[in-house]
Amino acid sequence: MDPVADFLTRIRNAIMRRKKEVTAPYSRMKAEIARILMEEGFISNFQISDDQKSITVYLKYGPKGESVIRGLEKVSKPSRRVYVGYREIPKVKNGIGIAILSTSKGILSNREAKRQKVGGELLCKVW
Repeated sequence: MDPVADFLTRIRNAIMRRKKEVTAPYSRMKAEIARILMEEGFISNFQISDDQKSITVYLKYGPKGESVIRGLEKVSKPSRRVYVGYREIPKVKNGIGIAILSTSKGILSNREAKRQKVGGELLCKVW
C-alpha cells in the first residue's frame, strides 16, 4: 500500500461526495502535503489529532459549491519512482496547478523547489 496515494484518494472521494472534511491516518509526509495544499489555497485548513494518530483535512468549495481542487494525480508510485531535476520540474495546467515534490530540503511545491534550485521525487500534481 502507498500511504500518500491512499491520502490523495480519500481527498478525491470526499470531494466527489461533497464532504466538508476528510480524515486519514497521520504521517509527517501527509501533514506536509496538507500544509502545501493549504498554503496554495486548495484546502481551507487541516488539523492533526492530539495523539498524532489521524489528520483531518477541511476541504474548500467555491460560492456555487464547486470544489477548489479539480484534480489530483499521483505521479511517483512504488512500482515506478519519478525523479526530476529542478530544471525539469513540470508546470501543472500552465501554472494553475501545483506539483508536490519530496526533496532533500523537505516536501516542497514546484514553485518553492524551483526557487531553491532543488529537484527530487515528483509525488503528485494538484489542479
